[in-house]
Amino acid sequence: ADGAGDELPAQRPPPDCPMTIRRVLVLVHEDLVPPATAAPADVLTAPWRMEYDVVSTLRKNGYELRVIGVHDDLTPIRQNVDEFTPDIVFNLMEAFADVGVFDQNVVSYLELLRLPYTGCNPRGMTLARDKALAKKLFAYHRVPVPDFKLVPLNRKASLPAKMKFPLIVKSATYESSTGISQASVVENEEQLARRVQFIHESIGTPALVEQYIDGRELYVGVIGNLRLQAFPVWEMYFSKMSEQNWHIATERVKWSAAYQDKHGIETGEAELTPEVAAQAQHLAKRAYRALDLSGYGRIDLRLRADGKMFVIEGNPNPQLAEGEDFAESALHAGVGYAQLLDRIMSLGLQWRPARMAAGMV
Repeated sequence: ADGAGDELPAQRPPPDCPMTIRRVLVLVHEDLVPPATAAPADVLTAPWRMEYDVVSTLRKNGYELRVIGVHDDLTPIRQNVDEFTPDIVFNLMEAFADVGVFDQNVVSYLELLRLPYTGCNPRGMTLARDKALAKKLFAYHRVPVPDFKLVPLNRKASLPAKMKFPLIVKSATYESSTGISQASVVENEEQLARRVQFIHESIGTPALVEQYIDGRELYVGVIGNLRLQAFPVWEMYFSKMSEQNWHIATERVKWSAAYQDKHGIETGEAELTPEVAAQAQHLAKRAYRALDLSGYGRIDLRLRADGKMFVIEGNPNPQLAEGEDFAESALHAGVGYAQLLDRIMSLGLQWRPARMAAGMV
C-alpha cells in the first residue's frame, strides 16, 4: 500500500459518539479497500462488502475519513497518523502479511502510538486465538466447555478415557471454520488419526480434538468493555440438511452461497424460552470476560437436547457487515447499524490499555 488516503469532509455532527471524534482513520487489507461508490448488487457479493458498509456508513454519519490499505508494512499507518491526526482508528484488519495471528500485533502498534482504536485489545485477541488456552481459562472460570485435547505438531492423538466418539478435530488457532468439513467429526481411531494428520500437514497448526456436542448452533453478540450488553441469541439453521450429515458450521457452510441454498442453511434469532435465552446471554458475558475481550465480540455455543449449554469459542472483532449476524442481532436489540458503529467507536475511545497492563480493569 502507498498510504494514499480517501477523505471526505465532515457534513454534520455524528449522533452518538463523543464530540471529540471527527477524524477517523480506517485500516483495511490492501486488497479490500472499498470503492467510493458501488451498486447494491455488486456490494452483496464483493469481498470488500464489510469494508464498504463501514466506510459508507461512517461517511453518512458525517465523519472525516481516511481509508488506507495495509499488507506487510506499518509505515503507511504512521505516515497517515502524522498527516491526518485521527481521533480514532477504525480497525478492520484481520491479518498482517497474510498471517492471521499477526492482527493482534497491528493493534499493539496502535497502542504504542497512543491511538484509540475500535475492537478488541491485543491480549484478548491472543487469548481467544489460542483455542486450547481459551478453554483452560473457561474451565478455570467454570464456564462449561466440551472435553478437549491438544495434539501438538507431529504428534499422534492420545485421548483420556473420558473422551468418547464422536469427536471433532479442528485447528487450534485458525478462525472462520478454516479446515472444518464434514470429515472433521470422527467416529473411530482411524478417522481421528487421519484428521489430526490433515490439520498438521494442510493447516500447519496443532490440532484441537474436542468432544462433539450434538445440538443447536448458537451465537451471542456482546458489546462493551467493563459494562457489557449481550444481543439477542442467534442460531444457525440447517433446514434442508440430511440427518446423515453433521450439523456443524463448516467452511462451506460459512462461505459457499450455493451450499447454503442447497442445504437450507440460514441464521436468525433463536427460538428459545426467555429463561434459556437469558442463560445463553449470561454465559456469553462470562466467556467474554474470561478472555479479557473488549469492544465487541461473538461467543459461539452449542445447546444439547437435554438443555446443557457449552461455550465453544470466543471471536473478537466478528464480521461487521450490515445485514450479517452481529449487526442483525444488534438491530433486534434496537441498535441500528449507524448507531452500532458509533457505539463501537465510543468504546474504543473509552478503552485504556495502560489500565489493563496494570491489572486495573
